[in-house]
Amino acid sequence: MIRPVLGDEEAAAAAEAVRSGWVAQGPRVAEFERAFAGRVGAGHGVATSSCTTALHLALLLVGVGAGDEVVVPSLSFIATANAVRYCGATPVFADVDAATGNVTAKTVETAITARTRAVIAVDQAGVPCDLDEITALGVPVIEDAACAAGSTYRGGPVGAGAEIAAWSFHPRKLITTGEGGMLTTRSGDRARRARRLREHGMSVSAAERHASRTAIVEEYSETGFNYRMTDIQAAIGLVQLKRLDEIIARRRALAARYQELLPGYETARDPAYGETNYQSFWIVLPDDHPIGRDALLARLAEEGISARRGIMAAHLEPAYAGTTADLPVTERLTRRSLILPLFHEMTHAEQDRVVSVIAEAR
Repeated sequence: MIRPVLGDEEAAAAAEAVRSGWVAQGPRVAEFERAFAGRVGAGHGVATSSCTTALHLALLLVGVGAGDEVVVPSLSFIATANAVRYCGATPVFADVDAATGNVTAKTVETAITARTRAVIAVDQAGVPCDLDEITALGVPVIEDAACAAGSTYRGGPVGAGAEIAAWSFHPRKLITTGEGGMLTTRSGDRARRARRLREHGMSVSAAERHASRTAIVEEYSETGFNYRMTDIQAAIGLVQLKRLDEIIARRRALAARYQELLPGYETARDPAYGETNYQSFWIVLPDDHPIGRDALLARLAEEGISARRGIMAAHLEPAYAGTTADLPVTERLTRRSLILPLFHEMTHAEQDRVVSVIAEAR
C-alpha cells in the first residue's frame, strides 16, 4: 500500500556510516537535525528514536505531568494519546472536521477544562491542521506532524509556525530512516533540554565527550530516557530528505488522478489554507454505498490490492475502554473510510485496477 523510496544512494550512505566507525548518535545525526529543521523552517531539530518519543519529550517540555489533561484527536494513531499517558496525564478527546480529519479551534475549545495543560494538533495523513486558529485559544500547542513532512500551511512549510512539532520517519511516511523521529522547536533552551532528555539526562552528549581533547565528567540533572537516533539512520535520512520534493510531486499527481476517477466520494483533499503531501489517500463511503467498508476491504484483498481501514479512533480501542466522548464525526470517519494504495512507483494501470474494483463492488 505504501512503499518507501529507497535506493543505492541510501545503501551507500548507510554503509559509509558503518565504515566510519561511528554508528551511534553522532555527527550524521547533528547534520540531519540541521538539514531537516532547515527544510521545515524550524529553528532547531532534535532527532529521536520515533515520533512517539518526540511527542513524549514535547509534552515534558511544556510541563505536562500527573493530573494534567491534554486535548487530542481520537482520530489519530494511538501513539498520539499514549504519549499523554506516558506523562501521567489524561488525554481528552476532541472531534474533528469532516473534510480534513483534523481538530479545529471549535472542537478543541469544547474539550478544554481548568486542567488542560496542552493541545496536540495532528496533521492527519499529511493534511495540515489550522494551527494559527488553535494556537489563538491560548493553550500550548504541540503539532503532531508525523505524516506532514513537505506539506504546506499558509504559504510556508508545515512546522514553521509551531512552537514544538513532532515528526516521524517510519517506513509508511514519505521519507524514512527505518524507525526514527524528530522534534523541532523555535526555542534553543527547549532544544537543549530535549537533547539532554533523549540521552538519559546527560549534561554533555557522548559525541561531544568523545570529541573533546580534555576530560569531561558529565552530570545527570534530571531523569532522562534513551530516545536516540543512530548515525546509520541519519545517513539514510539525509539522502531521503533530498528526495522529498520529487516524492511529494508524484504523490500529489496520483492523488489528483484518484479524485478524478472517484467522483461522488469524499476524499483526502487540500484545505483552503495549505497543501497536503498525501501521505495517505482516504475515501469515505457514503451511507448508501452498496457494500460496507469492511466488505469492500475484503473485496480489494481478494483482488490482491492492499488497502486498509481508515484512520483509527483511539477512544474506541480496548486500551481506552471506559472513555466518555461524544465524537460523531470521528466515529463516522473511522467506520466509513478506507485508505487506498498510493506509492511513488504506482502506475496508472495499477490505479485504474483499484478504482475498477471499487466501482464493481456491489
